[in-house]
Amino acid sequence: MSDPEEVLDYWLGEVGPEGWYAGGTELDAEIRAQFEDLWCAAAGGGLDHWIDGAGPCLGFIVLTDQFPRNMFRDTAEAFATDARALAAAKLAVAQGWDTAAPEPDRQFFYLPYEHSEVAADQEAAVELMKTRLPGSPDNLLHARAHQDIIRRFGRFPFRNAALGRDTTPEEAAFLAEGGYGAVVRALQG
Repeated sequence: MSDPEEVLDYWLGEVGPEGWYAGGTELDAEIRAQFEDLWCAAAGGGLDHWIDGAGPCLGFIVLTDQFPRNMFRDTAEAFATDARALAAAKLAVAQGWDTAAPEPDRQFFYLPYEHSEVAADQEAAVELMKTRLPGSPDNLLHARAHQDIIRRFGRFPFRNAALGRDTTPEEAAFLAEGGYGAVVRALQG
């Protein structure tokens, strides 16, 4: 079984900044082939011992927050370990482990806040991006976009289909008008 270092070597080294947000079926399949069993162990609580120190905790967060978004794209499983990732991120921030990670790696401690559908977590995401990742205006822009959507809808409408939720007329209009991308462009404007 892999360890947190292998997760980080893969995500931070092999995939790297060019691939983190690019997605694609090839990357999704590669992550699933290499890490699905490990993710299942984390989902069942079998890797909670990784949540101990900056490196191991970051490996846990990447495994439970980033990898499922690739492995299970457009399904409910993509969000199944969000609560575990957020709990680990909150502990890391409280302990100051996040500040031991260099930029841009540090952003992955804060993305579980950004992926939460809870307004207070969105507020924390914006504050963390502002104060603990000040050299990354793009990350702050995306944190503000997520916060704006949660403030407006109380959830992410683009998850509705995957989670089997009904879409309101307001959400349908938002999605038809460009959804997340339109919010980012408006904030840049």
